[in-house]
Amino acid sequence: MEFETTMQTEIQKLYCIEQQTVDALGTLASQAQSGSSRDALPQHRQETQTQAGRLEQICSKMGWNPSGETSTVLQAMQSEATQLLQNLSEGPVKDAAIIGAVQKVEHLEIACYGTARTLALQMGDQEAADLLQQTLDEEKRADALLTQIAESGVNQQATSQSGQATLR
Repeated sequence: MEFETTMQTEIQKLYCIEQQTVDALGTLASQAQSGSSRDALPQHRQETQTQAGRLEQICSKMGWNPSGETSTVLQAMQSEATQLLQNLSEGPVKDAAIIGAVQKVEHLEIACYGTARTLALQMGDQEAADLLQQTLDEEKRADALLTQIAESGVNQQATSQSGQATLR
């Protein structure tokens, strides 16, 4: 029973992360200046809503309430991002910081979804494992897209704006 409780806790934390991420992505999208960032963030927000729905599906099947556990790690990450972004003016530097903040959350989600998928497999729940793997794959693609956006111009524009065309 403890093993199932561990999985339930992980799923509830993921649900909390997805719910908070939906809200945060809306706010961050409105602050982004680069066209690529402005396009990618709302798209990922919609994907995040679908991911939360998959977690609800797993919880429904298991008889769990999806709400319950909160992620103190995500709360700390959001607080850190909020403080950083408040001190930046609009433009490429802020866009680079937004991308970095979202990627940190993606990395957290990748770790959590990988853990939850492994727990589901250990419990013999292939259906839940498949749903979690689907989301894990989406999170990895979102991270890769954010890296591409950063490396294809946003970071270079940010360093140019800051007067540091080369890093030492």
